[in-house]
Amino acid sequence: MLSFFRRMIRHPLGAAVALGFVALLGLAFVLSDKSGLSGSGTPAAKGDTVATVGNKTIALGDLQAAVQRDFNQYRQEQPSLTMAQFVAGGGFDATLERLIDSTAFRQFAQKQGMVVSKQAVDAVIASQPGLTGLDGKFDQARYEAVLKQNGTSDVQVRTDIADQTLTRQLILPTIGASQVPVQLALPYASLLLEKRNGTVGFIPSQAVAAGPAPTEAELNTFYTRNLSRYRVPERRIVRYALVNAAAVAATPTDAEIAAAYKAQAASFAAADLRTIAQVVVADQAAATALAAKVRAGTPIEQAARAAGLEAATLTDQKKAAYAGQTSPAVADAAFAAKAGDVVGPVRAPLGFIVAKIVKQHLQPAKSLAEATPGLRETLQKQKTAAALTDKRNAMEDALSKSNFDNLVTQQKLTPLRTPALLAGGQDIDNPAAKPDPALAPILAAAFAAQAGDSPQTVPLGPDGSFALVAVEKIVPAAPRPLAQIHDAVVRDFTLDRGQREARKIAASVVASANKGTPLAEALAATKLKLPPLRPVNAPRAALMANPRQVPAPLSLLFSMAAKTTKLLEAPDKAGWIIVHLDSIESGDARGNDKVIAGTRADIGKVIGREYAGAFGKAVQKAVGTTRNTAAIAKLKLDMLGGVSATDQP
Repeated sequence: MLSFFRRMIRHPLGAAVALGFVALLGLAFVLSDKSGLSGSGTPAAKGDTVATVGNKTIALGDLQAAVQRDFNQYRQEQPSLTMAQFVAGGGFDATLERLIDSTAFRQFAQKQGMVVSKQAVDAVIASQPGLTGLDGKFDQARYEAVLKQNGTSDVQVRTDIADQTLTRQLILPTIGASQVPVQLALPYASLLLEKRNGTVGFIPSQAVAAGPAPTEAELNTFYTRNLSRYRVPERRIVRYALVNAAAVAATPTDAEIAAAYKAQAASFAAADLRTIAQVVVADQAAATALAAKVRAGTPIEQAARAAGLEAATLTDQKKAAYAGQTSPAVADAAFAAKAGDVVGPVRAPLGFIVAKIVKQHLQPAKSLAEATPGLRETLQKQKTAAALTDKRNAMEDALSKSNFDNLVTQQKLTPLRTPALLAGGQDIDNPAAKPDPALAPILAAAFAAQAGDSPQTVPLGPDGSFALVAVEKIVPAAPRPLAQIHDAVVRDFTLDRGQREARKIAASVVASANKGTPLAEALAATKLKLPPLRPVNAPRAALMANPRQVPAPLSLLFSMAAKTTKLLEAPDKAGWIIVHLDSIESGDARGNDKVIAGTRADIGKVIGREYAGAFGKAVQKAVGTTRNTAAIAKLKLDMLGGVSATDQP
């Protein structure tokens, strides 16, 4: 569900979360980080401190602000993400570790005498695209405006950049480690060759009697205990108005068409067009030899490949354009030849050109009348785009002074309104309705907005079309009322009850098998109509072939001791899988150079992170780190909404 966490952890500097390290992520990240770390002369009260790192403290408010900031950033990628999901998915813990690690690394670097020069910090700030003016240079006024907007100071930004730079300098060499000794890889390579033989049985929930229909009291209790199962993500009702080509008058006049024809006279004049295949050769002797080979009948592409070169074909070239790509001398020679002739070698700026005139085409002149249809279409597109840009700029200027209704009235637009939609466009109140792809950019903008934000304009296409968008209402994530999903809850209750009864039976089968009863005999004793047993035989390498699609029973088989039986819940509460491991055939990779080399390469991809993780823990220990586990747990519970992480969807 929270796939972005997995992507962060796989990133080379996913250490910023998975390992708790801070990479130099850019000024936008720094500027948005309003959380500071206490640790000056007046430490925070014990109850307000979540961690003490060396002589610094991390206050409860600092952690809460940092978690909120990180949540806001990831919510831009996944608009339907809730704070409870973010915390339950590991976001809270990742933010805490990042704060602790950055504080520890800062002090460790200072003890080693490491510094970051003012020039280096200046370079980071000046390199941010959002802080450049129209001339492409750093704009101090824009920088100060961003500082003011984010409620931070130049000193804080510079301190954060210096801290992140020091952390990066400490971490990158460790993360970059990839060398793995053969003796370290050998045990892991041997594991890949290990084979396991077992048996899998299955007790479906439907094999157990359904039982009586649930009472309303039972349904209410079940529904209350499983609220997260029926939770609907946040939805939004969006008002919008489309502004497209139909909303602007952009028909070119005859005078404009005539002016465009005159300005592009060279394009409509008669022209000698040549399709030319050419090869650029650095050495004149080699170029002469290649030209001779082509003149003798060898295709120029084949002759070029034989010489380790590649021929390029230029289609419908005019002389002036060709001269600009090569040189006037080459163009004179090429346009003096006729179709089929070989030209060169002729000196060019980068060597000697050998060319073959593939085709010659004389383009007749095109009159104003003949050029008018194409010019009208082009000019209409240009005028439409310009008119839409002007209209959008005018509306942007008015956004701070007017509301959605006034703007729609002033611009004579047609207001539209969506039902309460999920971020993906789904309408849960009308399951038959499919999401409208045209609403995707509008919904993306609406879900990125905050409650009370002014209307905004959202681009819709390359022609300049846009939409005026405003959020009418935010429907918070909440469980659907029992009355609306009564039948679904009855079905879930019945399935859940059957699953519990099936588990009791399956647990007795596992207990019997672990006492020595053959699995087939233990299953037969249940008197249920069950699917036949299935043998499972596979090497451990099967787990590595496609880790994301490894069947759960196979994965469990490789975590068991021989002659043992274990229980596994089937997906969608379909029943219980019983896995019995009969035997283990040990692997031995000695002498298998291919497997060892592959294992070394695989370990080399992650060993740097292992080293970095160990280094980070060592740094924390070196500077001295303690955590206020009670304060951390309380804040985490509060941000989960007062329910445990296991209850989250």
